Amino acid sequence: MAGLLKKTTGLVGLAVCESPHERLKTLYIKILDVLQQMPKNAGYRKYTEEITNERLSKVNIEPDIKKLEDKLQSGQIEEVIFQAESELSLARKMVQWKPWEPLVEEPPANQWKWPI
Repeated sequence: MAGLLKKTTGLVGLAVCESPHERLKTLYIKILDVLQQMPKNAGYRKYTEEITNERLSKVNIEPDIKKLEDKLQSGQIEEVIFQAESELSLARKMVQWKPWEPLVEEPPANQWKWPI
């Protein structure tokens, strides 16, 4: 990309990214790597993998930042990068938490009933 397209995002605390394609590719590949540590039937892995692969293919196909923002429909490219960073952080936590494993003990009766 020949220089920055904009000088500011207009969002406090969110700086303009100089190389958004490279940053997004790196983040999406890292997310996919973390997801490989989860069982294939884990819901979080299935759906996050699907979304991440879809977004990664759009990043690989569309060289124009503005068109990419339109295709991703998630705000400015810097917001998409922030979302990907947050998803990577969550994916790493999910590996530690292991929500796909059975409960250690049975939940209390009526825990899921509303209203009580």
